[in-house]
Amino acid sequence: MTRKHLLLASTLMGGAVLWSGAVQAQDTQLDELVVTGSIVGSQRAALVEQRNAENLVSVIAADTVGQFPDQNSAAALARIPSVAVQRDQGQERYIQVRGAPNRWTSVSIDGINAIGVDEGGGQRAFRFDAVPAVILSALEVNKSLTPDLSAEAIVARVNLRTFSPFDKAGFALSGDVGLGEMDLGGGQQEQYAMRASWSGDQFGVILAGSHYSREQVTDNREFAYDAVGPTILDIRSYRLVRESNGGLFGVEFRPNDDHRLFAKTLYTEFKDNEQRDQYVFQLSSASGGTRSLSGGDLVGVPYRGTFNDGDYGNSNWLNTLGGDHQLNAWNLEWRLNYTETENTTELPLILAQQGSPLQRASVIYDRSNAKFPTLSLATTVPGATPGSFVRGAPLSALNQTAFPVNIALPLEGAVTSESFVYKIDAEREAMVGAMPVTLRLGAEFDDRQVSGNLLSQSNTLVLPALLPRIGASFSAVDYVTNTPWTSGFARGFDVNYVDNKAMRQDLKALLDRLQAAGLYDPARNNPPESRYEIGEKLLAAYGSAKWEVGAAQIVAGARIERFEQTIDGFLTAGTVSTPVSYENEDTSIFPSINVKYDLDADTVLRLALSTGIARPSFGTVRAGASINDISRSVTGGNPTLEPERTIGLDGAYERYLSGAGLASVSAFYRSVDNVLYDTVSKVTDDRFDATGVDRTGYDYTTTLNGGRGKLYGLELAYLQQFDFLPGAWSGLGFQGNVTFLKGDFETQDGRTEQFPGTSERILNTSLFYEKYGLSARLSYQWRDDWQDTIGGLGSGEFRAATESLDLSLRYAVNERLSVFLDANNLTDEVYVAYEGSEDFPTEVEQIGARWMAGLRFTY
Repeated sequence: MTRKHLLLASTLMGGAVLWSGAVQAQDTQLDELVVTGSIVGSQRAALVEQRNAENLVSVIAADTVGQFPDQNSAAALARIPSVAVQRDQGQERYIQVRGAPNRWTSVSIDGINAIGVDEGGGQRAFRFDAVPAVILSALEVNKSLTPDLSAEAIVARVNLRTFSPFDKAGFALSGDVGLGEMDLGGGQQEQYAMRASWSGDQFGVILAGSHYSREQVTDNREFAYDAVGPTILDIRSYRLVRESNGGLFGVEFRPNDDHRLFAKTLYTEFKDNEQRDQYVFQLSSASGGTRSLSGGDLVGVPYRGTFNDGDYGNSNWLNTLGGDHQLNAWNLEWRLNYTETENTTELPLILAQQGSPLQRASVIYDRSNAKFPTLSLATTVPGATPGSFVRGAPLSALNQTAFPVNIALPLEGAVTSESFVYKIDAEREAMVGAMPVTLRLGAEFDDRQVSGNLLSQSNTLVLPALLPRIGASFSAVDYVTNTPWTSGFARGFDVNYVDNKAMRQDLKALLDRLQAAGLYDPARNNPPESRYEIGEKLLAAYGSAKWEVGAAQIVAGARIERFEQTIDGFLTAGTVSTPVSYENEDTSIFPSINVKYDLDADTVLRLALSTGIARPSFGTVRAGASINDISRSVTGGNPTLEPERTIGLDGAYERYLSGAGLASVSAFYRSVDNVLYDTVSKVTDDRFDATGVDRTGYDYTTTLNGGRGKLYGLELAYLQQFDFLPGAWSGLGFQGNVTFLKGDFETQDGRTEQFPGTSERILNTSLFYEKYGLSARLSYQWRDDWQDTIGGLGSGEFRAATESLDLSLRYAVNERLSVFLDANNLTDEVYVAYEGSEDFPTEVEQIGARWMAGLRFTY
């Protein structure tokens, strides 16, 4: 997207805000509008909630989610103004609100804190790919905080709401079935969901489940460079089977209008089976030839293969018991919750290495297109003089038999979080002098225990040296098939897939035999320095008051949080591992004030001042570290990290329109202290002086606190069905939002860096039509380049701008049955990472478009 197009879009939305009052064809009071289950009806329900909210919040109702082709909650949230997504192999995983790092957004499910764990505990941020969108009744993004919300948020607090059996009276049944295909590779998509509920006068029960899966091929290229030209050319093909499953069961008892008791259990999971075929050409290690940025002619280029059939998993299990009670003047709510979150990785890798220079390839590479370089291959043969090599016969296909040395890396990891939450909130009306005031008080106690490990390559098994001792052999060559790679990227040569599943099965049998012979110890897969145990206790209390002054409503108060953390791990130097333990504690007060001013029945002004905190991820603060006294280096966690703290200001203008519409302008500013960033620094204290060795001055690869940072931006949004148009044209509607962002922070060494993940511009638009039983929506999303990593000793990595065009069609055959067609990624997007400029891509990836058709029923 060009700046011209972005300027046009923002001008149209900004003009819509000013023009909104001129097209009111009917009364736009929202309080009496009826939800119909359509796009417009569900938008009305969400806007009623947003209009009446005490803070700055955006809401998507369940029926609106159903009008988009979104399989998980991250994709659904991306429709909200200023929300962008981070993808893994094309699939939405994390969200970034206002372009901020994902750790600055906290998550709750039905109001209960949900702490995420990722591979190795590298993220505290919640993974949304494990939560199917279809089991949620609404998604809300709180962009300003009130005292009753957890302070563990710097830019936003996301709440995912599940269904209640009393959402519909009597018996209700709904579901959908969908089948489709992935364009790249022709893999199948399938989706099944069902929700059944019953509620009488006092008792209700709900049961819901969903399943989504897809068979995907991911085309991938990765590169590295030096001052001369490319040093590494890495070609990969991933074959994935990914699925998301969810289940919800709840019972609810309402003996009368004053009391409500409920129990609810929610389970969600994301599973990823990944086959990787990878070949890495080490251009800078060639025996001879010339190498440059534009191209090269090299003799004797070593290349290796990497193969695996791996499994990744992420799951959440939430169990909540709660009640709402009217006790005389007090409204009382209480919640008891147990949550278990787990992330697992099982990744048995085979590295296939060459043993002789004659097994290497001679390569002519052409970088006319830096993202898609092509290679012409030839054999390598002895030269005229001893020890020299020259180009041999040309090859049309990669020699996949040139790997006599096979190394096994049984990588495995798991991070588990167990949390107990005890929460109580109370509210009552009171008089302060002659002024009616709503008072709120509450307390919460969270008790978390996290255990995990980082993936480690410490247990390296050289199979040619070990297997003869048990009378066995292994060669990756035996698993090469006759099936060519599925790819849309140019290579210049042919290559076939490896049977990774058969390889994994045979490798497991060999590892079992090696273990029985005492030649393989699985305990070494996770050495002490990779393991950690973290305990956290958070005690919070808050008080707030809400009152009105003329047309203004004010909510002010404060939250106090007492945080205690224990961190246990190991320092490993050579073969000696020493237990270490750290304790952190903090008591902080978080004041906030939210002001809402009604200019008229359809126009609201908002102003908010709030404070918040973001605590480091579990893997980041682990006590474990690996020490290398030869290279004088330390790699590990940093348990002395300070949390990031913020004070923020938000302002908004909201104009509610006919046709379930809204035009708004909002702005925000966040000042952040102690910004976290990954880097390489020097050891300056004695924390790593285990075994009596002074390690002051060693290179230290870890996460550090920087100085102060700032993030600010402007959001424009417009949503309306044009019901003032005549006849069939009244079914047209438009939804769009554009966000402009700026921000940076100071590192410890005085550099100014951008926040990782921050795009300066984010655009979401949808053109929809709803009339005569037809619902159609064409949606476009775009975000510009953003910095992905910060180079401690280099320039860091950036992600190029991405776009996505999606189409959703729904047709109601009758009141109970509808059919649908969804098409995603119609732009067939290529995802690019680069260093410095796109002339130096570090990763290029594509998954292709996809489509799904099916039916939905409601009874």
